Amino acid sequence: MQFKLDFASDDKEAGFRLEYFEFYNWGTYDKKIVKLELAKENALLTGDIGSGKSTIVDAITTLLVPHQKIIYNKAAGANTKERTLYSYIVGEYKSTQDENFGSSKAVALRDENTFTVLLGRFENIGFNESVTLAQFFYIHQKKVHKFFIISKGELCIKDDFIPSFDSVKALKKRLRGLKYTEIYDSFSEYQKRFSREMGIKSDQALNLFYQTVSLKSIGNLTEFIRTHMLEDSDIDTKVDEISQNFATLNHTHDLVLEAMEQISLLKPIKKEYEKYQENLNNFNFYSQLRDFLEVYISYFEKDLI
Repeated sequence: MQFKLDFASDDKEAGFRLEYFEFYNWGTYDKKIVKLELAKENALLTGDIGSGKSTIVDAITTLLVPHQKIIYNKAAGANTKERTLYSYIVGEYKSTQDENFGSSKAVALRDENTFTVLLGRFENIGFNESVTLAQFFYIHQKKVHKFFIISKGELCIKDDFIPSFDSVKALKKRLRGLKYTEIYDSFSEYQKRFSREMGIKSDQALNLFYQTVSLKSIGNLTEFIRTHMLEDSDIDTKVDEISQNFATLNHTHDLVLEAMEQISLLKPIKKEYEKYQENLNNFNFYSQLRDFLEVYISYFEKDLI
């Protein structure tokens, strides 16, 4: 017998699924909100070369995967960091050649006075649960600054991020004022929280997502499964540790046996020592009696006289 989840009429949508994903000022998508309505269904992203497919994939990846692990534009076959988080935030789209120095310079759509937002809402109809994940980015002195948002409420970029704010601090205060909404300054804390909310028990699941979301070719299937689907296990180190522990225990056992043999050899000596000690005590006792014998006899001799 198969049991369905509490609130679901169909188990095929069990688990957290992406309801919608939206972003603002990401890559060449400049000064506009792009929203993908997935409605908890699978989606096929198509388009011509250079139309921005990899840009969208990278945006979704950035929402869930630690940024330092991401090779941007991987879906288009990039093996090195030809794109970066900074280049996506400022919207770099081409390079120009400096005639004086002969070096290339990136041309960007935006400057440091703009910001970027990524936002995704996930729902689990099986347990009537939902969670919204968002990330806010801005540039200051050529450095990327960011913070992370998790909410059980329904957020959207138009209503919660686009309204003007005096400072990032003021924006954070406004977001913290929203019901069931929390702000994190580090990705690790943000990841721990959304993993707990969404029931992701292992970081390996997110690693597998990263490897497959922009997959070009699998190659060796066995190696792919071993590397990306199985938990890391340092067998050589564990075997060496077990061998070292066995050697330590074996040495300890040998020392115990040696000590037991020494004890068995010392037992006769102990017995003879105890016998010697008893005889010595008797000798001392009778020697004292002998020394007091003359005084004792003199006592009786006095009475006789």
